[in-house]
Amino acid sequence: MKDGVRIAVVGTGAIAQLTHIPVLSKLRGASLVALCDNDAAKARALADRFGVPDVFTDFEELLDSDELDAVVIATPNHLHEPHVLSALRKKLHVLCERPLALSARGIERCLAAAQKTDVRLVVGHNHRFRSDTQALDQFIRNGELGQVTSIRCGSLQVKKNADGWRNRRAESGGGVFLEHGFPLLDLAMWLADGPSPVRVVSSMRRGRGAGAVEDAMQVFLECENGLVVNLDLSWSYVGDEDRWWFEVHATRGSAKLAPLRVTKELNGRAVDVSPSGAGVRESPFLQSYRAEIAHFLAVIRGETPYEAPTDQVGVQKIVEAVYKAAEDGKEIRF
Repeated sequence: MKDGVRIAVVGTGAIAQLTHIPVLSKLRGASLVALCDNDAAKARALADRFGVPDVFTDFEELLDSDELDAVVIATPNHLHEPHVLSALRKKLHVLCERPLALSARGIERCLAAAQKTDVRLVVGHNHRFRSDTQALDQFIRNGELGQVTSIRCGSLQVKKNADGWRNRRAESGGGVFLEHGFPLLDLAMWLADGPSPVRVVSSMRRGRGAGAVEDAMQVFLECENGLVVNLDLSWSYVGDEDRWWFEVHATRGSAKLAPLRVTKELNGRAVDVSPSGAGVRESPFLQSYRAEIAHFLAVIRGETPYEAPTDQVGVQKIVEAVYKAAEDGKEIRF
C-alpha cells in the first residue's frame, strides 16, 4: 500500500458520482484504480473525468485483478449482499452503502464471511460522520443532557416523477422508509447506544402492484429503556422544498441537527450551549462522506480500532418489523 490503499468503486450511480469517486480521487492515502459498472460508456466517461486507470463491466473480472486492496459497493440494494460476499471471498476490504443486505440473515452471512477471511467490513452510514452529529454524540455520551427519552425525525422529499430501481421492491427492498428512514433509524439507535426494541407501530402508503414501494411512512418505536423514536417520511411531499429534521429530547436538555442547536438545563434555566464553530465550509452531506471514507482507510491501515457492524442485525430486525406492522395493520412486539 505504498501508493495508498488501492480501491475500486462498484456501481457508478448518483451517490458514487457525487461522493465516492470525487472524494477518493483526491483523498490522501487512497488510490482509486478502477470503476465497475454494467454501463461501460458511463463508467469510462467518469474514469476519464477523474483520472481513474481502469474500467470493468464484469464484477467478477474486477475481483480477479491483483491490483486491489478494497472495494466500495454502491450498487442497487439487492446486489449488496452478493457483491459483498464475493469481495470478501477475495479477501478484499469492503465499504458497502446501506443497507448491507435486505434481511437480518443476509447481514449475518456477511458478518460471518468477514470474520472468516479476517478483513474489514464497514457499512456506509454517513450521518454518523457529520461534524454536527459527532458533536451531539459527545454531549449525549458525556451525560450532559441526561437520559435520552425521545428522538423525533423525518424526511419529506418534494414529489418527483422518478423511475428506476428504487421504485421496484425486488431491487430496492422498500421505498421511502428504506431510502430515507433507515439512515435516520440507524442514527437514532447509534446515538442512543442501541437500546433493545419493545414494540413498533407503523403505517404506510404504497403504490399499486405487487412490486410497488411505499411513498410515505410513519413509525412509532418504543425501546426497553423507555426511549421512543418517531419517524415521518415521504418522497411525494407537495411543498416548495425538501424538509429534513432530527431532534433529541432528554431529561436535562434537548438538541437538533442542521444546524446543531443544544439546550441544557443549568440552575433551573434552559441555556443555549450550542458549540461555536461547529459548522464546516463544505456541505454536511459531502463532509460526512469524506469523513466516512477517511475512517474506512484508517481502519484498513490499523490506525483506528475496528468494530464489526454487528449492530446492523438489530437495526435490520427493526426494519423488518416496521414493514410487517404496516402490512398487517397491527402492533409488532419484539
